[in-house]
Amino acid sequence: MKLFSKEQIYEGDKLTTERQNISSTDLMERAGIQIFNWMHTRMQGAQVPIHVFCGIGNNGGDGLVLARHLITHGYNVVTYIVNCSDKRSKDFLINYDRIKNVSKKWPTMLSCKEDFTEIEIGVDDIIVDAIFGIGLNRPPNDWVKALFQKFKASKAFTLSIDMPSGLYSDKTVEDEDAVVHAGYTLSFQSPKLVFFLPETAKYTVQWEVLDIGIDRDYLMQTETEVELISKHEVLPLYKPRQKFGHKGDYGHVMILGGSYGKIGSVNLSSRAALGAGAGLVTAYIPKCGYHSLQTAVPEVMVITDESDTHISSVNFDIQPTVIGVGVGLGTSDETVKALEVFLKKNKVPLVIDADGLNILSKKKALLKLLPEQTVLTPHPKELERLIGKWSDDFEKLEKVKAFSQMYNVIVLIKGAHSTTVNKNKLYINTTGNPGMATAGSGDVLTGMISGLIAQGYAPLAATIFGVYLHGKSADISLEDYGYQSLIASHIIETIGEAYIDLFKQPEQPQEENQKK
Repeated sequence: MKLFSKEQIYEGDKLTTERQNISSTDLMERAGIQIFNWMHTRMQGAQVPIHVFCGIGNNGGDGLVLARHLITHGYNVVTYIVNCSDKRSKDFLINYDRIKNVSKKWPTMLSCKEDFTEIEIGVDDIIVDAIFGIGLNRPPNDWVKALFQKFKASKAFTLSIDMPSGLYSDKTVEDEDAVVHAGYTLSFQSPKLVFFLPETAKYTVQWEVLDIGIDRDYLMQTETEVELISKHEVLPLYKPRQKFGHKGDYGHVMILGGSYGKIGSVNLSSRAALGAGAGLVTAYIPKCGYHSLQTAVPEVMVITDESDTHISSVNFDIQPTVIGVGVGLGTSDETVKALEVFLKKNKVPLVIDADGLNILSKKKALLKLLPEQTVLTPHPKELERLIGKWSDDFEKLEKVKAFSQMYNVIVLIKGAHSTTVNKNKLYINTTGNPGMATAGSGDVLTGMISGLIAQGYAPLAATIFGVYLHGKSADISLEDYGYQSLIASHIIETIGEAYIDLFKQPEQPQEENQKK
């Protein structure tokens, strides 16, 4: 799913009115009706007090359309105008006149804190936030901030229209108290990037997209900087196996890593590479791990370094398709030197994680030795060592894009919504859960991405697909183990089920449920 920028959304609205020969007021009516339909389907006429707070721009106009339809359908509605400026949009004014024609009780005008001090909002009431939307470009007034705090203190369910008010679409928030904390956000046509960033995702518990009929050609043809990755997006990437295929057709992964006490990392990566579908897997490890790895994972071949405890040199006579570097590797001086010598002569695609990244951070000149489209998979601290500190999530994304562009590498920012960055393009993953915050889950991901590249997936496709499968595997395992007890090995065990899930059709409701 494409995530459109604020400017693209405005352009889409403009083109839609031109191509569909409708007015902007008609488009606003369409949006407001969609919100009403969403609420009406769930409330079915329930007489819960609904407080609709409208700004004086187009977001407020959407709120006025909603309030008008709620009123005409008999709901218990109180409408408020948050009069925070002298500038009113044309469509807001049109809908302000329309709502006055359907109710004897005109909207209550709020212009300062004293205007809403006596307003009572019960814990069982509903607040609709239609104040600012995506157009905000400066902090709200102090009295508006106080209104937002009143929303929060009421503990009432808060529904935001398009985006929680006070939240910017393209920069971070200066004051957390000056943002509406929404229980649910109904986003027009596509979700917003801020729903997926660590600093801003907390302002809405859940979100849903409403289709308001923006011009289909515009939606299909417009390139966006950000895409949201779900089953629909990864299914076309899948490469089916041929009847007469054999293990040599599905690539040979080498996992280069391990050190004394950290052979388990190589175990996990190697098993994950096999689970993802690699035809062959060889582990290149210190001698200390030979017997344990051969015993624990009999499917994996092993080459040992001359050293008992760490990687001291990299010499092998096989031809791997891809090499996963860094899991459990350590950063001893001899290992750093060995990696440098290896990178200078290597021509094989790479996936680099953990101590491989830490070595690159210490010796940034080595970044220039990486093959094109090398995949780097840092967690937040490893990323900071690579690109330097950032002030907020937006600066982080800009720095990662610049880093990816400079070295022509793919950077996977691991987190709750792991984001694959390829130059100026972002791919945000939707699978996964907090149970993945456990030792070894990153090692599993390194193996899975390596296993996909071995099978012929391009590095970018392998990363996007691998991250999705990794998260989906964890989601499936979660059903048996829960957040606290999920471990990395469980993720490997359900990779097969994650593949199978790609082709499962959504369950159809039973006839009895349909009648209800």
